[in-house]
Amino acid sequence: EKREYVTYTGRKDGVPISCTSTGLGSPPTSIAVEELWHIGAKNILRVGTCTPIQPQVRAGDLIIATGAVRDEHTSEEYISREYPAVADYRLVRALLDACQELGYPCHRGIVRTHDAYYLETPDAQGSQARVQKWKDLGVLAADMESSPLFVIASISGFRAGAILLAGDRGALHEPTSASGEADARRLLGAGIAAAKLLAARGLA
Repeated sequence: EKREYVTYTGRKDGVPISCTSTGLGSPPTSIAVEELWHIGAKNILRVGTCTPIQPQVRAGDLIIATGAVRDEHTSEEYISREYPAVADYRLVRALLDACQELGYPCHRGIVRTHDAYYLETPDAQGSQARVQKWKDLGVLAADMESSPLFVIASISGFRAGAILLAGDRGALHEPTSASGEADARRLLGAGIAAAKLLAARGLA
């Protein structure tokens, strides 16, 4: 344990994997990934939740983020907004292959990372207009952590990716269905399978 960052390290089928809680939002995520990178992490895979924006994305669906809208401010401390927030293609490929091997349908595309948790609720003032813009541009979902992860990874030299579980639109990223535990197990299973593929491909 270090501050809010609780880390477990072990092996799954012989593959070493560490799991670290990053807290909620971009600032604690940036601290976590910086510290993990400094102690030797080469692949950082975000396994978390998001709020779907597109109608085809339903609660319980998996989303593989290929990039993120930088609608948060932490990453601006590192580099200006002109710099893109993109996932490493090798982690995207591993996640896609893992979902295919496990038989888990998934969406892939751009997500939007933001700072204001409660402004994403349907009842928040201006919420519909704010979300509609991104919906029209094909953004799949909103989260609070992916873009700083991608930016810091790109400028620092480690690989980063993200697989997200879509929550209920009215429940702020949180899975609320009766199958929530099963959904979470699918999410974690896909992340572990992707880590095993990275190791098999010499990227561990």
